[in-house]
Amino acid sequence: MPRSVRAPDSTTADDGRSDTSGGKPTGRRSDRRSDRHLSRRGARGAVVGAAATALVVPLLAAGTSASAEQPRQDTLQQQFAAAADRYHVPEKVLLGVSYLQSRWDTHQGAPSVSGGYGPMHLTDARTALASSRQHGHTGSEDARGDSARPAKVAEESATPKRPGKLPARLRTLERAAELTGVSPGRLRTSTAANVRGGAALLADAQRRLGHPLSAEPADWYEAVAAYPGGGRGGPGATAFADDVFDVLREGERRTTDTGESVTLRATPKLRVPAAADRARHADSRAECPRSVDCEWYPAPYEKWTDSNGEEDYGNHDKARRPRSQKIDYIVVHDTEGSYETTLDLVTNPKYVSWNYTLRSSDGHVAQHVRNKDAAWHAGNWYVNSKSVGLEHEGFLTDPDAWYTEAMYRSSARLVKYLAKRYDIPLDRQHILGHDNVPGPTASSIRGMHTDPGPYWDWQHYFTLMGKPFTPKAGPRSGVVTIRPTYDEHKPLYTGCESAGKPCPEHGSAAVRLHEAPDASAPLVKDVGLRPDGSPSTTGVNDTGARATTGQQYAVADRKGDWTAIWYLGQKAWFHNPADQPTAVPGRGAVITPRAGRDEIPVYGRAYPEASAFPEGVPVQALSPLPYKVAAGQRYVAGLKTSGEYLYAVTYDPDAKNFQVVRGKQRYYQIQLGHRVAFVKAEDVRVLR
Repeated sequence: MPRSVRAPDSTTADDGRSDTSGGKPTGRRSDRRSDRHLSRRGARGAVVGAAATALVVPLLAAGTSASAEQPRQDTLQQQFAAAADRYHVPEKVLLGVSYLQSRWDTHQGAPSVSGGYGPMHLTDARTALASSRQHGHTGSEDARGDSARPAKVAEESATPKRPGKLPARLRTLERAAELTGVSPGRLRTSTAANVRGGAALLADAQRRLGHPLSAEPADWYEAVAAYPGGGRGGPGATAFADDVFDVLREGERRTTDTGESVTLRATPKLRVPAAADRARHADSRAECPRSVDCEWYPAPYEKWTDSNGEEDYGNHDKARRPRSQKIDYIVVHDTEGSYETTLDLVTNPKYVSWNYTLRSSDGHVAQHVRNKDAAWHAGNWYVNSKSVGLEHEGFLTDPDAWYTEAMYRSSARLVKYLAKRYDIPLDRQHILGHDNVPGPTASSIRGMHTDPGPYWDWQHYFTLMGKPFTPKAGPRSGVVTIRPTYDEHKPLYTGCESAGKPCPEHGSAAVRLHEAPDASAPLVKDVGLRPDGSPSTTGVNDTGARATTGQQYAVADRKGDWTAIWYLGQKAWFHNPADQPTAVPGRGAVITPRAGRDEIPVYGRAYPEASAFPEGVPVQALSPLPYKVAAGQRYVAGLKTSGEYLYAVTYDPDAKNFQVVRGKQRYYQIQLGHRVAFVKAEDVRVLR
């Protein structure tokens, strides 16, 4: 029988050290009994330990390493082997589940957005939430971004309720403590204990499903599917299990964030057993590929009255896309809150909306707005009317509240599905971050949101879609594609926790841009963000001097290890050494001002000319942004399009009372800075 579990500071508690002695498991007979059932005394002790830990153990600081407690003689690879042997779980299955949850990283002991800790993502959301700081986007963006009607921003009345009892999927560490006799504190901070806890959860799920502890990975499919949900009950995350089995077939090898090498050897002939050829847990009402677990969780479309007695409606507009308008963009966001909080918000008619929310723990998808309709999510009405918005559970300013591999994979499949369905090219001119969407007018620039930020791994994301960013031309090409090595590229950011304070060192998809080929030179200016002409900063929310993976720019100059690009009307230099490049040669069309033009204006939206607006539809001004494209400068061109404006300003449940205004004015989308912009086709010439 297991020993009683004492408070986390007890020296006699089973704290996981027994499975670090040379990677060899100990106490086999006792552990088997522990797996089956804890004594009442032990179970009570585990609960007391969990409660005590939640009160007295602070959330680890972002810079705290789980391996810093004591010298560890065994490797992470050996810890997986020992835990698998101890709990009779195939080692490959344990490695595969961990890869989908954390890619075997420790994240410096910090919890994920779901309150998950360690390589096995054991969730203890109560502890994580109790010590977490407030998160949020900077700025006060009008999510609707339509100057024809009042701004639509989040209201205080939309603040969600505090959560009651947390679901089992957010309390898996508590269950792991019961099964192993290891204190919650150790499960959070020790990789050996954490891996052991994950193995115990898998074994427990297998038994609950009535399956033997088989040595064959194929026999564990349903237990793997149940893992993200806490292992209680039947399988739910079938897409998660499919991804784990894909990893098992293909194999993986990776150096983790602690510098350890972990290998999962491929099993190409592994097949999902016939018994698991099940009816997928999918909602037929949702517009999703069969390869993701998806549900229809609708945003409200209904009238409501504000405190002044004024009628409004929420929280999106009816349309008939793609018949009424082509969908050109997919916009990637992060939620800046938990999955449950996000669902509370999107179902509030006084709030704003987006099309899909993706859960971090298992990649589960909820759809809220039909793709035929226009959600209010990007802060630019032109982009909203021609896009689909995807919210991902995570925090921009907390790089170790990580985006899981499960969520990256689920999102990549969803984007591929949408791109195929609506004929959207899979490139960074059409798959935008929210931080790449331009302010529609000069006055809106400073309020635009900045998610998903510099910690979203665009290269990995596009690799999962089968479209990695690779060299397309020779080394002297006039176009470059930004592509630092994410895990090794760690520029300093500030302001994650408080203004001016350095963020934790972390991989990043963004490169920093200077006024000269020198790391000590000032960062380039963004006159839209700082009209006084002051330089940009290293702030994590400051997009004024940043170029991100997959974005393409025209080369302006080269000098030694430095490359200059045209960026917001100026030369912007970034470090790009040949032995560790942060960009690769690209290929594409570029625009430059037509001959005889000293400079041309740029716009944040591609609206029709005034004469195209019919009676009853207010003319939308072609309001230029405070940037200029000067003669001799070049910018990579994206789509060419005619001006369009969706006029939908009244509540209409039958979707009849809207108009799409189309003009003759033609535009090119360009990569102007960190955000895209538009120029009139008549103002430029195109160079191939």
